[in-house]
Amino acid sequence: MKINGNEIRPGSVVEHNGGLWAAVKCNTVKPGKGGAFNQVELKNLIDGTKLNERFRSSETVELVSLELKDFQFLYEEGDALVFMDNESYEQLELQKDFVGDRATFLQDGMMVTVKLYDERPIGISLPDQVVLTIAEADPVVRGQTAASSYKPAIMENGVRVMVPPFVEAGERILVDTNEIAYLRRAD
Repeated sequence: MKINGNEIRPGSVVEHNGGLWAAVKCNTVKPGKGGAFNQVELKNLIDGTKLNERFRSSETVELVSLELKDFQFLYEEGDALVFMDNESYEQLELQKDFVGDRATFLQDGMMVTVKLYDERPIGISLPDQVVLTIAEADPVVRGQTAASSYKPAIMENGVRVMVPPFVEAGERILVDTNEIAYLRRAD
């Protein structure tokens, strides 16, 4: 679907210069002289490069719609992660570097959303929060005030996170997978 350059919004996926780009930031500029334009920061969905581009209202770009499909994480095999489509039971293998740092948060049976373009995966979304067990936690230092005293802890997946002083090894906590931050104790 074709749209005018001034209709691009953050989150829009467009086809530009032969590639797929997601709009990260948009800023409408109305200079004193000349016509208004949309200053857009684009991020390439395939290789992650960024580009700043000006789109005038007279220009048109192709708006791309991505298919979002739910997959279940099955297992890890070497550098590959294996997912299963719950509807067709087809398996999909993705490389660890495609998922990135957040691959450490994958748990058996976890549901993820894969973004597909022409049946080809171009992105993956994990749940925003996961429950993990603390493997190691530093002891509390006496005399520290509770207001700002967080201590380092290592979770079962090997990731380090800062936790409040009352959290000890063996406890289950809720972790934000986007910020890699402690949220609260798990129920």
